[in-house]
Amino acid sequence: MRLSGSARRRVAAVLAAALALAGCGGGQSPPGPPLPLRAAGEIPLPGDGSRFDYASLDAGRGLLFVAHLGASEVVEVDVRAHRVVRTIGGLSQVHGVLTVPALHRVFATATGDNQMAALDEDTGAVRTRAPTGAYPDGLAFDPRRGAVWTTNETGGSETVIDAATGAVRGTVALGGEAGNVAYDSAADRMLADVQGTGELAVIDPATLAVARRWPLPGCDHDHGLALDEAARLAFVACDGNAALLTVDLNSGKVLGQNPVGQNPDVLAYDPGAHRLFVAAESGTVTVLELHGRALSVAGAGHLADGAHVVAVDPGSHRSFFPVPAGADGRPALLEQQPVR
Repeated sequence: MRLSGSARRRVAAVLAAALALAGCGGGQSPPGPPLPLRAAGEIPLPGDGSRFDYASLDAGRGLLFVAHLGASEVVEVDVRAHRVVRTIGGLSQVHGVLTVPALHRVFATATGDNQMAALDEDTGAVRTRAPTGAYPDGLAFDPRRGAVWTTNETGGSETVIDAATGAVRGTVALGGEAGNVAYDSAADRMLADVQGTGELAVIDPATLAVARRWPLPGCDHDHGLALDEAARLAFVACDGNAALLTVDLNSGKVLGQNPVGQNPDVLAYDPGAHRLFVAAESGTVTVLELHGRALSVAGAGHLADGAHVVAVDPGSHRSFFPVPAGADGRPALLEQQPVR
């Protein structure tokens, strides 16, 4: 039986934990150079060693918001002061988290309630809640229309929500289980992984209609998604076959494919360094570099069990990985910096 994306990630997390208990590590790294990162610090995180999910950085203020799914809370971390600012509870099975500094808001998907919550970035207070489709996961923001898009994974749809009021503006049916979503500001359109059909849906955010569909040959279960708008490229992680595709945003054609860690999950792109970080359920992190319009693997390695979430600071080029167990066996935020 083919598992859904959420079920795959749950199984991968359980297997990684079992391997860790057996002293076997969390999975093999793809062949190639070692991970081009070195430890730059470790910040203790509150709570137990249950699953973390997405993370989002307000780079201007140095505030990182981490979804602690297992604890149903968002953890706010000051990465400059190296301390936890607060935890924000009441968000059942929180998955996605997205900070929008211009609004002083943080948006989070509470999957257990099929809701999206808008949080005050300064106080952590919940300002609005909005209903979504089934199993809301990732998030994207359309600044032109002041709209937040939630990916409803098992619901196979996108819910479009007014960022200011929390009112639902509409729903976009994708025709299959949904992966992540991103806003392409240069072309004024939304892109959404349809992991159930192996394609990217190109959506008109004004009409909420799917304008076209781009097939993704060589991709099994497209889940992760990140953009380099300047280079007109999309990066798509395929968690079914441990592959990373580079897609031309002008034509929709697949330009290249690279190996990454088993069950790739969260992507983070550093546009200044032209570096893409791929964090996998296996605990393997792969760093790829963009040369022209082609990616090459700069290095890969097993960073830590549970290191399937990454955020990157485009100013300092440091990357952050929340993990269930740091050096002392307690939850921690691992900070890494480039070695070159």
